[in-house]
Amino acid sequence: MLRHRLPFTSLVTLTMLALALATGALWSAAEDRAAYPYIAYGLPSLESGRWWTLFTGPLFAVVPLYYLPMVLSFALFAGFAEWRLGTRRAMAVAIGGQFVSVLVAVQFLALSRNSGWEWAERIAGSLDVGFSGGALAAVAVASATLRPPWRLRLRAGLCVYAGVAIIFVGTLADLVHFFALVLALPFGRKFLGAKDSSRERRPSLREWRFYVMAGLLVLTVAELVMSFVPGNGPFGSSEELSLSTWEVVVLCLIVVPIMNGLRKGSQVAWWCAMILTSFVILQVMVYGGVLTLAEIFGEDAGVVDPPLFFVDNLLWTVEFALLVSSRGAFRVPSRRKCRRLGRMGNPALARTLLSRHGGSTLSWMTTWPQNSYFVAADGKSYLAYRRHAGVAIALGDPIAPDGAADRTIAEFITMCENTGLVPCLFSATGETTAKTEELGWKQVQVAEDTLIELETLEFRGKRWQDVRTALNRAKKDGIEFRLVRLADQPRAVISQVRAISEEWISDKGMPEMGFTLGGVDEAMDPETRVGLAVDADGVVHGVTSWLPVYTGAGAIGGWTLDVMRKRADGFRPSMEFLIASSCLAFREEGAKFVSLSGAPLASSGEPAHAVERVLDALGTMMEPFYGFRSLHAFKAKFQPRHVPLYLAFRDEADLPRIGIALGRAYLPNTGLLRLAKLARSGKKPQRTVDGGGVMVLRSASGTPR
Repeated sequence: MLRHRLPFTSLVTLTMLALALATGALWSAAEDRAAYPYIAYGLPSLESGRWWTLFTGPLFAVVPLYYLPMVLSFALFAGFAEWRLGTRRAMAVAIGGQFVSVLVAVQFLALSRNSGWEWAERIAGSLDVGFSGGALAAVAVASATLRPPWRLRLRAGLCVYAGVAIIFVGTLADLVHFFALVLALPFGRKFLGAKDSSRERRPSLREWRFYVMAGLLVLTVAELVMSFVPGNGPFGSSEELSLSTWEVVVLCLIVVPIMNGLRKGSQVAWWCAMILTSFVILQVMVYGGVLTLAEIFGEDAGVVDPPLFFVDNLLWTVEFALLVSSRGAFRVPSRRKCRRLGRMGNPALARTLLSRHGGSTLSWMTTWPQNSYFVAADGKSYLAYRRHAGVAIALGDPIAPDGAADRTIAEFITMCENTGLVPCLFSATGETTAKTEELGWKQVQVAEDTLIELETLEFRGKRWQDVRTALNRAKKDGIEFRLVRLADQPRAVISQVRAISEEWISDKGMPEMGFTLGGVDEAMDPETRVGLAVDADGVVHGVTSWLPVYTGAGAIGGWTLDVMRKRADGFRPSMEFLIASSCLAFREEGAKFVSLSGAPLASSGEPAHAVERVLDALGTMMEPFYGFRSLHAFKAKFQPRHVPLYLAFRDEADLPRIGIALGRAYLPNTGLLRLAKLARSGKKPQRTVDGGGVMVLRSASGTPR
């Protein structure tokens, strides 16, 4: 499969391995062989007229241990370039980048080896092999095809790697890598022409935090490299700059919590980083002063080489300048104040605004008391959200007047960045995600809403056979439909409803889910309607709850199904009976539609891209426990119209944290250890079967139980 999609990468990788096996270089170091000067490139080879080494050198590794990183890095970098650029362009960039970077590095050494520069004289006599220069050139050019902020992140990572390697290690390979990136990065946009039309946007608060944290990480890694793997680069030996073991331990203990705080935008972490960088710079300045005095008085100070000393100081100074210039990104207040800033509304205000402006089929869930509220500056719109794992999960679409939704989203994002939260919108409609797409966000389908148009609803035809059977059988068995407000019902009825719910929960092998899933407590709300299937003896066989869907100006245009539970030994097709009867009752009241809500990780179409394919696989894995696909199939009996619901997020780097946050939102009282034990034990929920043979397991709001 790969050889068809990535023929160049596959061919070169297989050639490397074949030559390693044929020549024995896979178990015997190539640099120890007499033929090594005839296959390795470098200044001595080219001066001796061995031009073919430019072609042979890239296909070998210096020692057997280097084959693993060489082959893997080439497959990764060249494969990425071939995937983004196409085979012909990737070949041109990789092969051309390898030749040019080696030739420029060799010419640089030829010009500087007689200048008295000890490092240049030493490296000028060395030889090297490997295709790393071409691979780095290819990935550098291919980075121009990425959208911000990934483009800048990848380029920053490449530059940091090349810069640290050439400064603190300084081999011929590092010099080749350095020139490969210096030449390839500016060439990327011109090489792609019209395809590279996007522009780098100004870094956001999040990006500033990322760069500051990454800079501190690079400096720490550089200190570790100098301490445990001292090198002799172009600015001198790093052995004298190495830290003792206890100093390394102390540095790590200090830096790790600081970096975590910088990631979150903590003002305390910023001050700690400022103190740390200031201390290092001051220490280096004092050390440099000792050097100067020693030279003045002609004494041997016994310190490191001044060039490397200056470069190390310069790197910490750059980090200090970066901290100063990005200080506005580190003003996140304390956690207590963040909560106070984030909860600027209440359920009463949410209900007032929702009634006034209207919302989506899931908007009534924003009025549940577990939510926090972000109210826009004008006080006329809001977003309800849950906060977990440093993520603000906004539920559904903004509740806002016409034309104000985009402003509400923008203000919500600003609030999240100012408080160190990761923003995302969950179960949002396509209209809302179109607005986030204008901000450069990504979206992925996570559920599919199912709508029944009541004005044209008729239970005719073969497709409605199960529904008609349920209605007729209920009439025959004396099952009565009641559309009520549960809070107004007699205690005996409420007790039966709670008993059915508790029976259902006790039969499940997995914990009960929350967030977009209501229960009996939510069904007790006076504005929530409840459908009951009751026999002649007053026994409740099934229960459904319906959330109002406001369409503006106080009007209710439809209803959304939430709780859907039945007695285990009761009337078998109670769900079909209750849903069909509710639809008829709501139509008589003037409602236009009914939503059976969305089943997450289940859809009627094929996954569109990689993230959706991962979610599809996750849905398959969780099907035995939560029955996402079974519930989706059950809703198909009512011939609904499908409307996709999306997760909108800034970029793919946020997805791991969003996944953790959603897990905590849906299973707030369940740890990963318990979930792992349940999955390993293979315990599955006991399923009840409806009249048509489809297994009905759980509530239907947002996500099935």
